[in-house]
Amino acid sequence: MSHETDEVREAIAAELRLMDPSVRATRSLARQLLDPDFVEVGASGRRWTYEEMMAALPGLDGTAQDGPLYEPSRFTGVLLSPGLVHLTYETTSNGERARRSSLWRKQDPASAWRMYYHQATPVPPAIA
Repeated sequence: MSHETDEVREAIAAELRLMDPSVRATRSLARQLLDPDFVEVGASGRRWTYEEMMAALPGLDGTAQDGPLYEPSRFTGVLLSPGLVHLTYETTSNGERARRSSLWRKQDPASAWRMYYHQATPVPPAIA
């Protein structure tokens, strides 16, 4: 269920920017989109902290313009409370699918939306 509010649309736009290879390859741009308290549980099961992600992001999948990119689909979102949006969606990259969930938070009205938490779950080929 999607509740298309301005906040949800802004969080989706930020999520899409974070998938942009030029953003992923540029720490200063990625830093604008990741919350300092960021944590991720990746599709591999690995837990990432903000510092680990900032160090590794330029070398991860989806960074090279000529390499595999993330193709997102089925975005849904809901404003959980003022300044907190939950997004769910799917990605395909290099023939592999994942279901994803992100929490985006905005600390105050003048600040930008930043990803606070992200989780990716691989989808086996036989699952629709």
